[in-house]
Amino acid sequence: MSEIALGLSLAGIHGDVASLVAVARRAEQAGYDSVWTGEAWGSDAFTPLAAVAAVTSRLRLGTAIAQMPARTPAMTAMTALTLQQLSEGRFVLGIGASGPQVVEGWHGVPYHPPVPMTREYLAVLRKALAGKERLEFSGSIYQVPYTGPGSTGQGRPLRTTLPGAPDTPILVAALGPKNVAMTVAEADGLLPYLWSPTRWRDAWGDALAKAPDGFQVAPTVLACVGDDLDACRDQVRPRIALHIGGMGSKSKNFYAALVARYGYVDEANRIQDLYLGGDRAGACAAVPDELVDDLALVGPLARIADQLAAWRDGPVTTMIIEPTDLTMVEPIASLW
Repeated sequence: MSEIALGLSLAGIHGDVASLVAVARRAEQAGYDSVWTGEAWGSDAFTPLAAVAAVTSRLRLGTAIAQMPARTPAMTAMTALTLQQLSEGRFVLGIGASGPQVVEGWHGVPYHPPVPMTREYLAVLRKALAGKERLEFSGSIYQVPYTGPGSTGQGRPLRTTLPGAPDTPILVAALGPKNVAMTVAEADGLLPYLWSPTRWRDAWGDALAKAPDGFQVAPTVLACVGDDLDACRDQVRPRIALHIGGMGSKSKNFYAALVARYGYVDEANRIQDLYLGGDRAGACAAVPDELVDDLALVGPLARIADQLAAWRDGPVTTMIIEPTDLTMVEPIASLW
């Protein structure tokens, strides 16, 4: 499986630095290429990577994802430049738009349409990370220096005081066809969730066909290793049901829309209805085996090795494995 790099999601390890660094060390020793952190409305995505950078020497360190509306583009650039310096160039920046419930309900800022926001955010990031010139940008969402309502008029263009890192890879967590097309045109890679190795063309085939050489595709993939296939499926069903059913409203849920584009229209609607109706157990049970097997790696190692054949036949460059149990870190690495 040398053509696809192996990443490890550190999701679920919060507040315990000993566990965090121990898992990172194990991942490096086991041969993982990278480790990745994310954020919702708890732990942030960047701080844990600083701890990991201090105890590793080879692992790439990625955010999958950091929420754009939570930070100005310049603040994200400052954090990225700091982590590049601390890690000696191992940082990979993954960003995403999040959703209206989190953006407005937690961060307390307006939710902008993802495509224009991401395009402008990337433009400001590129300039700030390059560190070659003073930062100036005028867009419909971001203006640097800011001169709009409430400004003092005293802002002036600045340039970072840290060494520039223009080669920092920037990956975008896009799901909608238009956002993926914009990501292919403007970013260095795509960070999808609930990727289907058999049906991705139905969702994004036209956009990804235009991806340039070197474009990265790094999906986060749920995994559960065990002899009891049904039990393994049941371990990952809650995560799939959460995203399809609960990560958004009935009218706006990017994950439900994605699974529908894969062809699971009725299944997505049923999972959503049950989840939003308060029947989370029913929503989990409504996730069919076929969908679990398509989106996740489940069962005995030999079966997972067979599953990986479908993942080779596509554009994936890194698989960010999110195991249901950290005892699976080494067994999964053995397949590489």
